[in-house]
Amino acid sequence: MSCLSRRAALHRLFWASLALGVSPRPSEAQALVKAWPAGRPTPALALPDLHGTVRRSSEWVGKVVVINFWASWCEPCVAEMPSLLRLAEARADRGVVVVAVNYQEGPAKIRTFLDTVLGEVPEALPVLLDRDGAAARAWTPRVFPSTVILDRQGRARWLVVGEMDWAGDAALALVDRL
Repeated sequence: MSCLSRRAALHRLFWASLALGVSPRPSEAQALVKAWPAGRPTPALALPDLHGTVRRSSEWVGKVVVINFWASWCEPCVAEMPSLLRLAEARADRGVVVVAVNYQEGPAKIRTFLDTVLGEVPEALPVLLDRDGAAARAWTPRVFPSTVILDRQGRARWLVVGEMDWAGDAALALVDRL
């Protein structure tokens, strides 16, 4: 990312954080938080999980859904994965679901990655397989990590591009207000 675009991203994060009533911490300054574009419909999501079961975004209507698009070769994705798991565990009782959508990697590689980074393949963090990359193209600007937050009606509300501390104040403010 160029210095100018990084400065613009930090500026946007700062103002978005202030609008939410929180102060960005240095670890959260990597992310650009944007409202989902007005008029852009929320794409459907139907992908297999690590067990081969197709999971659909429609099954989580009534919950706040955090959909994170990631790959094991992406260093910021690796850095934010533990905080995604903490968010999933900390907010499950409040009706928050966190889903990790892997970009074009196989189940064996993903399991090895999760065992290495998290010490396990966590039940609290379903991992879906975007084998052909079509979901990433439909949902994101194809920058990793990218995260889309859905409200309880299943509508995309926020797009977070870049690494975020999902256990931090700015991320919790985005999730908790929905």
